[in-house]
Amino acid sequence: MRWENLGDDDTGDRRVTGPATLFGTDVVTRRFDTPEFAGITFHEVRARSVINRVPGASRMPFEWTVNPYRGCSHACVYCFARKTHSYLDLDTGLGFDSQIVVKVNAGDVLRRELAGRRWTGAHIAMGTNVDCYQRAEGRYALMPRILAALRDYANPYSILTKGTLILRDLDLLKESARVTDVGVAVSVGFLDPELWRTVEPGTPAPQRRLDVVRTLTAHGIDCGVLMAPVIPFLGDSPEQLRATVRAIAAAGATSVTPLVLHLRPGAREWFTAWLRQHHPHLVHRYRTMYAGGTYAPTWYQRHITRQVHEFAREAGIGPAHRGRARHIEPEPAAPETPEPTQLTLL
Repeated sequence: MRWENLGDDDTGDRRVTGPATLFGTDVVTRRFDTPEFAGITFHEVRARSVINRVPGASRMPFEWTVNPYRGCSHACVYCFARKTHSYLDLDTGLGFDSQIVVKVNAGDVLRRELAGRRWTGAHIAMGTNVDCYQRAEGRYALMPRILAALRDYANPYSILTKGTLILRDLDLLKESARVTDVGVAVSVGFLDPELWRTVEPGTPAPQRRLDVVRTLTAHGIDCGVLMAPVIPFLGDSPEQLRATVRAIAAAGATSVTPLVLHLRPGAREWFTAWLRQHHPHLVHRYRTMYAGGTYAPTWYQRHITRQVHEFAREAGIGPAHRGRARHIEPEPAAPETPEPTQLTLL
């Protein structure tokens, strides 16, 4: 396995290397004999840096990210981050799903970097490469230390997740939102239970994710939904799109933003293998649709976006505003009742 001189990347586009090694070579590999971690291997590393700059050529609407894990037990067959596992000489298929790199010191390193003179307090996005609330987080609990550091330095941040474990950190989210901007989005691309079981086998069910939206909004944390991915020919009929948007609206989401499936190298091969097994009649249609590369044709993306926005207007919600985040004002302190001997000045 290659650890030396390995940089970190946040879009799945390219390997970033340089003289500053992000991981040391002292790696601890563990396997846990519990049902929820069956077949999963964890590689515990000590990161030297956790705030990562997004490559300039990326389409991402943010510049800085923190990713405490690499690899993801959500096992989404379309995950664009699969290619990053090849940089470690790990398999981008089953290896990506079951060989999880854990940056065990992420919270402490982040706190040190936030305190550095060169850091200017820019927005930090999390969950943009692999899910920071995947199954491993239940054991390693890296996010509470990360969120506490961001709160203590009043650093704005956002989280994208499919994981219900984010509710464990609800108090930290609320505390952060009282001192800085906090944005949360949950990913729900469709409701079809059969499609979910095969294409996102390690994730909580879509309805459980919508329960997360409902809970967060009930506690004053605005939560949008990234309706992603919209999967051509399997989850893109008007009836499916309308039902998903209505469920998102019913959960209290503040916005809904559609994103059509894109297939980067690494993910493309794994998704195609899945397609051959589960929907062989669609292989030729996908080959035609994605003949131009990673993304579906522009006309198709615009068609889906128009439909989702139309259904969203019907349901009373709109698209997300780039960079939007929730800021909770501090609750006013209750007036103190003077003790009988206390002199109160009016």
